[in-house]
Amino acid sequence: MKLLSVAIPCYNSQAYMRHCIESLLPGGDAVEIIIVNDGSSDETAAIADEYAALYPNSVIAVHQENGGHGEAVNAGMRHASGLYFKVVDSDDWVDASAYAEVLKTLKQLTDEETPVDMLISNFVYEKKDAHHKMVMRYGNALPQNRILTWDEVGFFRKGQYILMHSVIYNMDVLRASGLVLPKHTFYVDNLYVYAPLPFVKKLYYLNVDFYRYFIGREDQSVNERIMIKRVDQQIKVNRLMIESVDLSKIQPRRKRQYMTNYLEIVTAISSIILIRAGTREALDKKRTLWHYLYETDKKLYAKLRRSFLGVTLNLPGRFGRMFSVAVYKISQRVVGFN
Repeated sequence: MKLLSVAIPCYNSQAYMRHCIESLLPGGDAVEIIIVNDGSSDETAAIADEYAALYPNSVIAVHQENGGHGEAVNAGMRHASGLYFKVVDSDDWVDASAYAEVLKTLKQLTDEETPVDMLISNFVYEKKDAHHKMVMRYGNALPQNRILTWDEVGFFRKGQYILMHSVIYNMDVLRASGLVLPKHTFYVDNLYVYAPLPFVKKLYYLNVDFYRYFIGREDQSVNERIMIKRVDQQIKVNRLMIESVDLSKIQPRRKRQYMTNYLEIVTAISSIILIRAGTREALDKKRTLWHYLYETDKKLYAKLRRSFLGVTLNLPGRFGRMFSVAVYKISQRVVGFN
């Protein structure tokens, strides 16, 4: 059995997928690299087959009809044989020295028969043309280099939450959660991280800058223009997150608090993108989303509505929306996303 399975969802990725794959090959026989060709029309399939032929003990090529990013991750999970599972998008890559530390830590935990449900590491915003690279670290909230429970988890800052880039899940947790991501839907990375959290009891934080998250392509899903165009998919994921977990039943309190804050951030992103769209239809969709939250969980709605973000994003009138956008732009500059 492999120590780690890594899924690489690929759709027309010929221009950059080699860099991603090459960064993962140093894992050797301990790592299973699953390249998922999601119905590409360029040379992606041929490149996947090329690496599978060159490294038959490490690389698997999976070919499927186009189902979107979520279905490509689903395919990776279905084919995974490793104890742990990681997703690395085809335009991203991993740092070599941090990768070695991650594998060393996972092996040590396995050898000592002390598996964890989730290993968390840092990620770097590799923003095109940026002079300063923002690094998402968690040392203020997570004690380092030891097994943790949720009772030991501290407080995360606003905008500091665990993304797909920073998490490695135990495959048993993913199986227990029954996670199946929706087809033809972007932004499923939030659902991927959020939905299995009720099954996570033991965590481990490794303070290394492992994942390199590239931002800068015009067609990238996190580009604001693209997010406005695909806002219905963002709303779909937001609603699925609301539906997937009854937060009132989550224990211990620290886990419930973290998951509530995570849902608040995702709902805030949905709201601000709808505000940025600026159309009457988009503003109606924003009201509908918040009404859906109210109808689904009135206590959760009240909590999110009273929060700073909830108040800011629901200020009435044009000037209220202008203030919301101003807060959003400040967050962009501070955090470095989009």
